[in-house]
Amino acid sequence: MKISFLGATETVTGSKYLLEEGPQKILIDCGLFQGQKQLRLRNWAKLPLDPADLDAVILTHAHIDHSGYIPLLVKQGFRGKIYCSSATRDLCAILLPDSGYLQEEDARRANKYGYSRHNPAKPLYGQKDARDALTYFHPMAFDKPFNIGEKFRVTLRRAGHILGASFVQIDNGEKIIVFSGDLGRPNDPVMVKPEYIDHADYLVVESTYGDRLHDQTDPMAMIGEIISSTAAKGGTIVIPAFAVGRTQSLLYYIHQLKLEERIPNISVFLDSPMAINATNLLSRHQKDHRLSADEWSQICNEATYTKTVMESKELDKQEMPSVIISASGMATGGRVLHHLKRYIGDHKNTILFTGFQANGTRGDRIIKGEKEIKIHGQMWPVRARIEYMTNTSAHADYQEILNWLGHFKTAPKKTFITHGEIRASKALKEKIEEKFNWAVLIPKFQDQEEL
Repeated sequence: MKISFLGATETVTGSKYLLEEGPQKILIDCGLFQGQKQLRLRNWAKLPLDPADLDAVILTHAHIDHSGYIPLLVKQGFRGKIYCSSATRDLCAILLPDSGYLQEEDARRANKYGYSRHNPAKPLYGQKDARDALTYFHPMAFDKPFNIGEKFRVTLRRAGHILGASFVQIDNGEKIIVFSGDLGRPNDPVMVKPEYIDHADYLVVESTYGDRLHDQTDPMAMIGEIISSTAAKGGTIVIPAFAVGRTQSLLYYIHQLKLEERIPNISVFLDSPMAINATNLLSRHQKDHRLSADEWSQICNEATYTKTVMESKELDKQEMPSVIISASGMATGGRVLHHLKRYIGDHKNTILFTGFQANGTRGDRIIKGEKEIKIHGQMWPVRARIEYMTNTSAHADYQEILNWLGHFKTAPKKTFITHGEIRASKALKEKIEEKFNWAVLIPKFQDQEEL
């Protein structure tokens, strides 16, 4: 059995792992690269494999850095099955067409205003490509093994990261390899905690927060202070939020704050059609989260949903304090860019980031203190209050990862650390070696390992 690391090496994006056993080839995750230009250019480069030769793809979860390359894979000739949980399939039906739409819109806008070096600018793929790809999805149940060809027996287990998130256990009859995907947190107020396992011969584990512990401050207290103090100045709070996972957690916290009368009865707008649809999915996948149907119904009613472009534009005309939750979470695209242009230049307002910001993304540059930020080809001054919270993260920190690894009864022969900036991966490697004395490697882009 051989593994090739085709993404998420020394970066948190572009997750792709090729597993080969004789003539059989499967891809675990199929994500887009995001962030710095040299990473994004990999999306346009030819894959070191023929997609038509792949027998299957297995998705750990629906986030675009794990699923967003699938429409292009199908466009390039993949005709196998895409296995994932039911909720992951439902979320991909929302996220992938939206990804195609955003790329079409970015290309259209670049051509209209002439700020692309390419003439004409073209999308990586479009909405139709994404919808075509959805026909290859095959949802599978958690904890029920299934076969891919003669060699691979696969089991999906709950990872607790977002709705439908799984880690993947693959058994070829001689060895077991586990791909962690993105590990959730054991005490998340909305998502169920990750399942534990006690054995793997080989392990591929994420390291997004491999060098950090999450702030232990109560997230509700922080969000409450930010909302109250901004509203007192007559300002608006703009929250770039991941449409899947973070948005739903924010609605939960704001709902609780209002119930306890810890914040004013401020208007809350959810301005992301994708996030609205993803939020509605929680009622269909009750086993993936901790909330009852009644609780979730009350939380959903907390926000006003702005579905149309016109409704979104109207938000930027209002003068009253409000909370605007909008995608994308790293401010790389989507409607939130228009709200940033409107609100980031006024000291009364607050821009609140609540999730991981990949190196080089617009969100990363804002939280690092850049005084001007480019949006849609123009520079905009940053005068608003900028806040960055890590205690709402849907990723386990290094201690939570170590606790999860602590349930292994025997050491893996090799542990591969991926899905982290190099500093985070190195830090987690040192911690695993120190605590468990395991053999740990940090693969580089397109490295291969015989298992």
